Amino acid sequence: MTTDLLTAEDVQLMQDLARRVTATHPELVNSDASYGELAWNWGKDHAAQGHTWRRRLWCADGDLVAWGWAQLPRQVRRRDGSVRDVTDAYLAYQVHPGHAALVDEVIDWFDGVAPGVDRTVLPGAADEFGLRRWAAHGYETDQDALGDWTQLNERDLTDVAEPVLPAGFRFRTADEAGPEAAVRAHVDAWPASTYSLEAYEGVRATPAYRGDLHVLVEAPDATMACSTIMWLDEVNRSVEFEPVGTHPRHRRQGLARAVLLHGMRLARAAGAVHATVACLGADEHPAARELYYGVGFRLLSRDVPLLKPAARA
Repeated sequence: MTTDLLTAEDVQLMQDLARRVTATHPELVNSDASYGELAWNWGKDHAAQGHTWRRRLWCADGDLVAWGWAQLPRQVRRRDGSVRDVTDAYLAYQVHPGHAALVDEVIDWFDGVAPGVDRTVLPGAADEFGLRRWAAHGYETDQDALGDWTQLNERDLTDVAEPVLPAGFRFRTADEAGPEAAVRAHVDAWPASTYSLEAYEGVRATPAYRGDLHVLVEAPDATMACSTIMWLDEVNRSVEFEPVGTHPRHRRQGLARAVLLHGMRLARAAGAVHATVACLGADEHPAARELYYGVGFRLLSRDVPLLKPAARA
């Protein structure tokens, strides 16, 4: 197919491929190519950044078997009105393992659609064939990102402990709390985020979103102190937590642990038997990893940051 702007319909096709790869080779699902991550990234950013997104799709026998989503250089407006210039191009992509050779076409397409700038990509460490092909095309370890690689963690939902909240705190869903509270919970946890009501409306509009699986913790003063969104892949009976965040003033009270356990119980009631969550994996970022390990998650896979410098682009 020809290169074009990424659409909501494309994202649904990508999610279907994510489900098929997850069913047989979950370790080969790339960082930004999972069922939930696709919905989250598309939903929150397409209104503001979608004009800089390019995509190409590869199909075989009527099914999508590979895709590339190039995020080209752009300006990102922060909540305080300041503007950040993104000068490199980033590729999210997925290739079905049964069509692994298509990775060369994905690479050639990315090189062609983003010429003359630094190009970055995050293939999975388990994809030995893909890593060899990226290297053959001139991609090398991104030294600036060595401390920022991501790992995906998993656990089953057969035995989930009872969540415990501090006195006066309570669980809410986004359906109950409303859009403004859901957005405030996110931006309080990540002050540098560009998240907004418009971005949240984009998230809510994705078919994968469920307000009853968007969980918040309300503090006694009505602050939304912690939150997470769960993305339920009903085909694989798996739920993905993305994002998970806590208000700085309410950290170290066990809220994130409680919201994860509560979320897993809700997901199990909705039919899930398996859960995943991603975090930074390097030694200098232990907090999230220790949180997830503390509620039973263990490493499934990790990504490998690669770069092709503009000088060789």
